[in-house]
Amino acid sequence: MINNGVTKTEKLLLALCQNVFMKAWCYANPYKSEAKEMCDVLAVFDNHVFIFFDRGNSALDNQDNDIDVKWRRWKKNTIEKQVKTASGAERYISSGGKIYFDDKCKQEIPIKLSLDNIHIHKIIVAHGAKNHCKTDSENNLYGSLALSYSSTTCNENSVYSDIPDIPFMVRMDKNNLTHVFDEENLIMILDELDTFEDFKMYILEKENAIRKLDCLTYCGEEDLLAHYLLNFDSVSQKHIIGSRTGKENALHIGEGAWHEFCQSKAYKERNKANKISYLWDKLIQKTCEHALRGETSGNGDILKSESAVFEMTKESRLSRRALSSHMQRGIESFPSFENGFARYMSFMTSLTNPDTGYVFLQLSYPKNIDYNEYREKRRIILEIACGAARNKFINLTKIIGIAVEPPKFYNTVSEDFLLLHCDKWSDEQQIAYQQQNELFKFFESELSKSKQTSFQEFPHNQKIGRNHSCPCGSGKKYKKCCLLKS
Repeated sequence: MINNGVTKTEKLLLALCQNVFMKAWCYANPYKSEAKEMCDVLAVFDNHVFIFFDRGNSALDNQDNDIDVKWRRWKKNTIEKQVKTASGAERYISSGGKIYFDDKCKQEIPIKLSLDNIHIHKIIVAHGAKNHCKTDSENNLYGSLALSYSSTTCNENSVYSDIPDIPFMVRMDKNNLTHVFDEENLIMILDELDTFEDFKMYILEKENAIRKLDCLTYCGEEDLLAHYLLNFDSVSQKHIIGSRTGKENALHIGEGAWHEFCQSKAYKERNKANKISYLWDKLIQKTCEHALRGETSGNGDILKSESAVFEMTKESRLSRRALSSHMQRGIESFPSFENGFARYMSFMTSLTNPDTGYVFLQLSYPKNIDYNEYREKRRIILEIACGAARNKFINLTKIIGIAVEPPKFYNTVSEDFLLLHCDKWSDEQQIAYQQQNELFKFFESELSKSKQTSFQEFPHNQKIGRNHSCPCGSGKKYKKCCLLKS
């Protein structure tokens, strides 16, 4: 039996995680072999494990106690205890412990991890402080917890060793790295970073920053996210936290960075441009739902990473925007036809993984043949098109094929997916696909057209970066404000 969460907040957390990782790779309330619940949500994808703990209590609502006493009690029960629980779950997974859907330990989660290269990320979602955070500071627009990551073994000369334990500032040990979201910014983070690739890259960069800096502090997780998205390094071609030079030993992100960022024209333009990208998500989610119900056929195993859909899920939001735009143009370009076979093939490469290519094949369904026969012919033609793509583009190591009836002329469509591993491409394969392609002439016809399209995360040259004001809201230039150098 697959769980769907127990409490209202657990169900929300699961829904958000399913949106990021897709339903096939999210599990609510999984159990360890001793029949003890391990966490509230477990998300596993591409050897990255995200352990989520949904916790909270009402200690801060007590009208009688001193605020310092209430804060320490709330923090101990909501965060400190869960840090220990999360560390235990991390050790269990790292040791290869089995994970189950049920407390009887009868149904094992169908995920196999390579323990030699596993990445485990611990995340606590803390409830119960939002209104109190807002009351404490009129500048705290979202009721977010402030976080400080530093070493608990700082020497006496460190300016960060004597940071006091003050209400609504959670001080975390950088050597036992655990993320803390709260009830408000959980939604912001998982709505904004709503693909595995984007969420993974943010978490990895944040963990890297925590490890290399003596101290990282921020007034809310959403403010750190704003800093990350504002801070694009043209050399590595990725968002970073801190500076590329790495000469600073501390970083502070002040109040209001997220609010200012999400009001910007660049942010709004990017969200508008991303709307087309959810065509990709719908295609993946639909297939995952069929797989979970046992309604798919073929030899691809979605859950064990040997599938086209698994590869499709790796794409970032920007890459999904580019791929979906390309597919949409192909759909609109399908020519009019009477009956019989009519086809339109589009080819596109991944922005996330440049060695991965996609073949999008639309093939009409002639009414004079059996539908199963049509599907079999479509799968054969799809494989030939993928093989022809590898012969054309020798740098590719993976090609994903997607075949459908042309949506322009059919109210309902079915999908066929194919994953072609082609990192080792023999002369025999090259010749075989070349011969099979003589009838179809994929990539060889005079009608074939090639077009390069440029995609920017922030469209229309809405550049955001270090020449802009510091995300802390001080009005100072970024480089001269919150990057603190030793």
